[in-house]
Amino acid sequence: MSAVPPKPALPLDTARTIIAAARTKGRELSLKPLSVIVLDAGGHTLAFEKEDGSSNLRFQVAHGKAYGALGVGAGSRALFERAKQQPFFVQALNGLADGAVVPVPGAVLVKSPEGAVIGAVGISGDTSDNDEICAIAGVEAAGLQAQAD
Repeated sequence: MSAVPPKPALPLDTARTIIAAARTKGRELSLKPLSVIVLDAGGHTLAFEKEDGSSNLRFQVAHGKAYGALGVGAGSRALFERAKQQPFFVQALNGLADGAVVPVPGAVLVKSPEGAVIGAVGISGDTSDNDEICAIAGVEAAGLQAQAD
């Protein structure tokens, strides 16, 4: 008898829904090309899409925003504010993460309907504020909660 693996907290199809909705929001707002990544709660990449015209480091920036958000348990806007107040802490955090943390707005935590953190979405391509708007739109379109701060 083969065991059926448990359903992941943030399934791939949901990650794809988040990305599609975030990109749709970007087009509605006439934003620059977006790169969107969805990470699971452990920081592993579930899905990534880079729109035509995105520059070469957008994956790393989007990933760094989402990875940092997961690392501190808050959206990347909160990490940005903390960097202004406690730059040595954020510098140390980034060192521990081998430089993978990007402490600017544009990533949100993804929470289940019950409020559990199940992943993060990071976006790079337009202004940090616009990236965040699209991340929130993507998460909400999937019927989940977004935490930006």
